[in-house]
Amino acid sequence: QELRPKSLDIKQEELGDMVEKEMASTSEAIEDAVRRIEEMMSQARNESSGVKLEVNERILNSCTDLMKAIRLLVMTSTNLQKEIVESGRGAATTQEFYAKNSRWTEGLISASKAVGWGATQLVESADRVVLHTGKYEELIVCSHEIAASTAQLVAASKVKADKSSRNLGRLQECSRNVNEMAANVVASTKSGQEQIEEKDTMDFSGMSLIKLKKEEMETQVKVLELEKRLEGERVRLGELRKQHYALAGAYDTAEDGEAKPAPAPRRGILKKPPLAQKP
Repeated sequence: QELRPKSLDIKQEELGDMVEKEMASTSEAIEDAVRRIEEMMSQARNESSGVKLEVNERILNSCTDLMKAIRLLVMTSTNLQKEIVESGRGAATTQEFYAKNSRWTEGLISASKAVGWGATQLVESADRVVLHTGKYEELIVCSHEIAASTAQLVAASKVKADKSSRNLGRLQECSRNVNEMAANVVASTKSGQEQIEEKDTMDFSGMSLIKLKKEEMETQVKVLELEKRLEGERVRLGELRKQHYALAGAYDTAEDGEAKPAPAPRRGILKKPPLAQKP
């Protein structure tokens, strides 16, 4: 009892209520996201035209399809969760079942929060892109995060579910659909970005030779600066991922629902070969 991991901010007896509240909160966040996308669509049609309107509509339509897929995923996950509790609690109450399986319950809560957060971030990023105050790359990153959160939710549900469960099969199908819709958001965002950049291509025909040379040198300087910054950001990303894995505990989920530490990476593979000594 003492060795069982306890949540830092949720008491054991509150876990059951927390799961239901979190799933309901996630569903509400997705419904709100769908409404906001519809409002953005209407605003885009009133304030833009031509290529920009075409790009905005394509991106927002793909975001709407993704939100619908996520909504179905959350509904299916809720049904599977109820099935798991009913089949596994026996004579115990629902609250006792969640408390007894606290690690699994906390995994469900965490996964549900991640899905809801990802949906909210996607809509905010889409809003900024439509208003030309955001970056297309934000949408792409949000789509990847949603796909990862979906995988987390499916994995958390799969631990306790019966392998022959129909709801589990539906949940896995919903997960594949979410991944497909997230890929569509990425594709529409990239193609839209290319269209806008082609439209806004600079015209150098009116520049003098000296002006062209100056622009060329300034661009070369900017390229070097960006390459250096990219290298630094890649290093930073690697360190952030290391810290993320360290905080998460680097656990692999066993088939029986228990957790076991993930094997440490073989450091020998990562070492550089020794430099040859000069004679």
